[in-house]
Amino acid sequence: MSSTDEMPGKISADMAAPMATPMAGDPGEHERYVQAGLAAKVKQTLGKLSFVREAVAAYFCARDPATPFKVKAAILAALAYFIMPLDAVPDLIAILGYTDDAAVFWATYRFIAPHISGAHRDKAAAYLKTAPPDDEIMPD
Repeated sequence: MSSTDEMPGKISADMAAPMATPMAGDPGEHERYVQAGLAAKVKQTLGKLSFVREAVAAYFCARDPATPFKVKAAILAALAYFIMPLDAVPDLIAILGYTDDAAVFWATYRFIAPHISGAHRDKAAAYLKTAPPDDEIMPD
């Protein structure tokens, strides 16, 4: 299939390649990285980590055009760290593997929480009603 024939909502080869490596500092690249990788991480961690629902609500806040740029940047950086395969404490280590992800997210959450609206939380709840497929990208 060519890139123009690919099914919507699926990760193309062009999108999947950046997920294997750490991102550059470009906010647009952070946004694409998070959009491409968050669904699989949510599926992997839903019910295991206390902050997944808030992370998805934060994602929808970052996708909201009304959200200030600095808030979007903070959200995307925290979510990118959460889904990045290489981080300070490897996620494969039972229990301890996600402590650094949680610490980064909760530190950021204190700054972004006032910007997460009921509509963002409602979108997150609706999204989380069904487990996302591994190859789905996050919706807008």
